[in-house]
Amino acid sequence: MRTDAVVISAAAAWLPPRSEAPAESDDSADDPGYTSLTVSDGPSAPEMAVLAASTALERAGWDGAELDLVLHAWSYYQGHDFWSPAHYIADQLGAQAAQPIGIQQMCNGGAAALQTAATHLLADPSTARVLVTTADRFCPPGFDRWNSDFGVAYGDGASAVLVSRADLAGSTGGSAAGSIAGAVLGGGGAQLHLTSMSSVSAPSLEGMHRGNDTFSPAARANAPTVDTRRTKRAYLRRHGSSGYRAAERERVETLLRLALAEAELPRGTRPRCVVLPRVHRAPLESVFVPIVVDVTGAEPIDFGRETGHLGAGDLTAGIADLLESKILAPGETALVLSTGAGFTWSCAVLTAPAA
Repeated sequence: MRTDAVVISAAAAWLPPRSEAPAESDDSADDPGYTSLTVSDGPSAPEMAVLAASTALERAGWDGAELDLVLHAWSYYQGHDFWSPAHYIADQLGAQAAQPIGIQQMCNGGAAALQTAATHLLADPSTARVLVTTADRFCPPGFDRWNSDFGVAYGDGASAVLVSRADLAGSTGGSAAGSIAGAVLGGGGAQLHLTSMSSVSAPSLEGMHRGNDTFSPAARANAPTVDTRRTKRAYLRRHGSSGYRAAERERVETLLRLALAEAELPRGTRPRCVVLPRVHRAPLESVFVPIVVDVTGAEPIDFGRETGHLGAGDLTAGIADLLESKILAPGETALVLSTGAGFTWSCAVLTAPAA
C-alpha cells in the first residue's frame, strides 16, 4: 500500500529498567541469541503504553485531546479479562474525542495497527492525528518468557507512534530521559514519510499455535501456562517442518519485493538498512538476513538482542530505535520488518526528508 502522504511525527519505546540474562546452557542450538530480556516488575502492559505514548506526544508537541484515533495492539494478556485496553489508554491520555480501537493480530499487531492508521488517514479527511501503541508483559504465572515458545524469547515493553497526513503535520519539540527511548522526527516541521506499508500472509500456518488442542471455554484451560512449544510440536508431527520453512522463505522474499515495488524508490537507489524482527538468532541468520541482502542489498540491523521479542511491538519499537540511532541521512530510506503468528509478515518503508 502506497502511503507517502502519511508522516510519522514522533516515535517512542518504553522499556522497563530491569533486564534478565539467559540461563547458561550447553546446547547452542537451543540458544535464541539474546543477551537479555527486559522485565517489568510493576507497570502492566497498558500502563507501559501510556508511558510510551506520553513521551511521543510530548516530543511531537501534540496534546492527547487532539487525537482522532487511538489504535492499541497487543499479543498477550492486558491485565483484565473482559475489557478494552485501547479505551483505557485514550482516557489516560485525555483523548476523549478519539475513537479507541484494539488490534489483536498477535506479534504482527503493531504493523497491522500502523497500516490501519495509514488507511484511516488516507480515506477519511476528518481523521488528522492518530496514535498507535503496543504493549505486552510476558510474566508468570501464565507465561514463561524464556521457555513458552520455540524460536523466540519475550521481553516486556511498549511503543508509541504518532501519525498524520503530510499536509497536517505539526512542529516538533520536547525531550525525555530515563528508560524512554524515542525520537523526534526532523525539526522545524520536517517529517519522516511512511512511504509504504506492505503485508503478506500464510493462513494455512495458523495451526502452529493451535496444535491438536480442542477449542476451550476459558483462557489456559488446556495448559496452566502458554505453551506454544507443545502446539508447534503437534503441528510439525502432523505436517513436517519443510512446509513452514519453505513458506517463510517465500513470504519474506515476496514481502521485500512487494515493499520495494510499492515504495517506488528511484532507479538505482537501494535502502540504507533493513530493521529485522526481534526473533531467534537461527531464523534471522538462515532466512531473514540472506533474503534481505539478496533482495535489497541493504544492511540488516538487529535491535533486539538486549530486549527480546517485544510481542506486538517489534515494528513500532524498531521505528523508535531506528530514529534514535540517527542512521538515516536526508533522503535515505529504511525498511522495518515484523512477523506474527497466523502467519503474517509486514514491512514499513520509511524515508527521511531531503535536505
